[in-house]
Amino acid sequence: MRSSRNHSARVAAVVVAAAWGVTAASARLAVAAPATAAPTARGRQLTRLFMNGQVDSLAGAFGPQLVRFQNPQNLDIFYRQVHDQLGRETELIEESVTAQDSYQVYTRLANFEKATGPIEVKWTLDPRGQVVGFSVRPPERAMASQYLEYETKTPLHLPFRGAWFTVWGGRVLRENRHAITRDQRFAYDFVMVAPEGKPTGDGKKNETYTCYGQPVLAPGPGTVVARADSVPDNVPGTMNSQQPLGNFVVLDHGNSEYSFLAHLQPGSLAVRMGQKVKAGDLLGRCGNSGNSSEPHLHYHLQNTPTPLHGDGLPAQFLDYTANGTPVPRGEPRQGQMILAR
Repeated sequence: MRSSRNHSARVAAVVVAAAWGVTAASARLAVAAPATAAPTARGRQLTRLFMNGQVDSLAGAFGPQLVRFQNPQNLDIFYRQVHDQLGRETELIEESVTAQDSYQVYTRLANFEKATGPIEVKWTLDPRGQVVGFSVRPPERAMASQYLEYETKTPLHLPFRGAWFTVWGGRVLRENRHAITRDQRFAYDFVMVAPEGKPTGDGKKNETYTCYGQPVLAPGPGTVVARADSVPDNVPGTMNSQQPLGNFVVLDHGNSEYSFLAHLQPGSLAVRMGQKVKAGDLLGRCGNSGNSSEPHLHYHLQNTPTPLHGDGLPAQFLDYTANGTPVPRGEPRQGQMILAR
């Protein structure tokens, strides 16, 4: 929770995002795009209507993902909360449009008369211009961590074979959405892409994604201290927030270092509780279970074996290439194609 001393931090927000998973938009790398006239103008229009309290004009703008805001009464309640806490906009700091797969995200950073710091207004638009994500809140920041200078003790290797693409990875929020959480402060999400760098999958069947069913390997020596193997895979585009890890394996490497490998295929686990493994041993296969909207592999290192409780640790892998450049020891970053050497 944010400090109660920041009055603007109490602003209600509606966001399409989740820890332990990737949305259909975010699973395909968010890349900067020129601010085209259409989404910029659309974002400005939506912001003006909302901030002026013209909620009757907005109700038809929301897609089924935000069905509650299709009711003008609910939208008016949210508007009044925002208006009471922020007042009017006093200064536009910056605005931008980014592309996330087929979505356009308009972000507006501005000062408001009652806020103690900048406020971010964000609209996510589908190809038809309907709103599928909306938030009004202080800008998100990466979680503070006492482990920024930490060096991984376990000799870690990439937990897969072949070339994989880093969807989320890095230490800053713009490269890694996990960085906002304590336990996943340094987490990674990996997928496989086509040779030309395009995402695979038709958005309907897990089997059409190249990484689906690929072997997931032990990144280092350790002991299996937690596992799950019976959570069903999701249909692409849906998520299981009740079982956020889905099928997973937790490895105890010693020295208070625990590897979490999540969203595995049901029935694919090749290890049992208490089993000792070495780097490269098969743990299971990549799936789409838990809080995941597309097949991908989630990996992070933390200092406890308890999901969602503990401090994330930097996970430095050995002997791999990033975009073709040899890396003796490093941390993959968003946008890098990585391959074990």
